[in-house]
Amino acid sequence: MFRRPLLALPLLGLLPRRAAAATEPDPRVIALRLPDQIPWGPVTQAGNQQAVLVGDPARPGFYAVMVRWLPGHMSRPHFHPHDRFITVLSGTWWMGSGQRFDPDSTVPAPAGSFVTHYAKGIHYDGAKEAAAVLLITGEGPGTATPAELP
Repeated sequence: MFRRPLLALPLLGLLPRRAAAATEPDPRVIALRLPDQIPWGPVTQAGNQQAVLVGDPARPGFYAVMVRWLPGHMSRPHFHPHDRFITVLSGTWWMGSGQRFDPDSTVPAPAGSFVTHYAKGIHYDGAKEAAAVLLITGEGPGTATPAELP
């Protein structure tokens, strides 16, 4: 009684399968930008690049940006007016806190790390030996105010 269904199972693999055809998602439902379509800006004097994904970090409201820190570049001590939420997408991002710039005291945040910069908390950060790419979200304006002691 149970043998016939078991004998038929291997034959199921011989049946023709309908190929799944890939179709573009409806742009009214999904907005997709592949890596080569991300709008990276120019390299700044601080040694990073920014790609604005959502919103405008210079204006009030939610924003999401990707930041690529180039090797050997770090920001100087500064703070932001609002909390910022950072996910390290690739590389290692190095962070320190306080008004005295001391890159040797920074701690690593490897890819996959999640970091919160609290509003008005003085910090500095960047990349050391290798580039680091971050996803930063927050409420704008996302300005940076210098806060380094001489």
